[in-house]
Amino acid sequence: MIKQLGNAFSKVGLNAFFFLMIGSIFFAWLYPSLGIASNPLHLPALAALGVSVIFFFYGAKLSPESLLHGLSQWRLHLVVQLSTFVLFPLTIMIARIVFPEYFSTNLGLGIFYLAALPSTVSSSVVMVSIARGNIAAAIFNASVSSILGIFITPLLMSGILEKSQPDFDITHTILQLCLQVLLPVVLGLLLHHKLGHWVIRYKNALRNFDQFIILLIVYTSFCESFSDNQFKSFSVTEIFKLAVMMITFFLIVFALMNQISLWLGFKREERITVIFCGSKKSLVQGAVMGKVLFPDQAILGVVLLPLMLYHALQLMAGSTIAKAMGKQEAEGGEEGVTNRRRD
Repeated sequence: MIKQLGNAFSKVGLNAFFFLMIGSIFFAWLYPSLGIASNPLHLPALAALGVSVIFFFYGAKLSPESLLHGLSQWRLHLVVQLSTFVLFPLTIMIARIVFPEYFSTNLGLGIFYLAALPSTVSSSVVMVSIARGNIAAAIFNASVSSILGIFITPLLMSGILEKSQPDFDITHTILQLCLQVLLPVVLGLLLHHKLGHWVIRYKNALRNFDQFIILLIVYTSFCESFSDNQFKSFSVTEIFKLAVMMITFFLIVFALMNQISLWLGFKREERITVIFCGSKKSLVQGAVMGKVLFPDQAILGVVLLPLMLYHALQLMAGSTIAKAMGKQEAEGGEEGVTNRRRD
């Protein structure tokens, strides 16, 4: 029964990590004092150290040769990056006019933050693979997006943060992100030929470590928020409306990217890469950058809530669509083989 239930959840994109993330929020609600900065356990500092380790091994996994080879498909890459860093923020600006009540709170700040983030790596590549798209282009775009986000995300957020945080310094913020994220990636990339095979061999263990650090960031952020009563004014109805808004954003961007790909005459494999890479947002980068962009950790849990909802919903909707597209392509290929045999 439990196995069948797990398989059912897996089919709609809900894996164990999703439920652990929900559990970490519930645990933060029960025991908020354990995860705050003043606690002797120093869990926020441990999470910050873990982030650098994550990105070091991420860089070690990247192949410089494959990145250079991917430059040839510049039109596809340009469309994906414009979707991630231009189309999303524009969509949110329109939503601000339609739903002004959400953008006067820290939830609104979180929605802007979601729009400014880079694309996710792992789920984009997995879904492109399931839908039978261009996997190499997906890896390239997701990797480039993560690096560009170190600079572009703070720039997109700077106008809003300067109003809410008078002491916000864009130069200092980018420097911190370079030291915590970009430097470990570069060091890992330089050691790719020595560590690349090791990273592939222990990829499951490293994935578990990545998820542990993300859960730790989520837990400590929500501990600070619950300790400061940041969620006191939000009702269940508001959270539900926020979830509806997040899935609507995903479907709108997904549909727009599909149409733009058709207009530009992309092949099916390229179109799949565009729509899946261009519609994703990274929970890893969001959690990491949030610790730097929002020094007041008490509001970080609220700011991350739209991203966490979007992350869960993009997995559910994206995996369902990817499986349908992959099945359609497989059936089309089998039909073509059958027809050739008859001829």
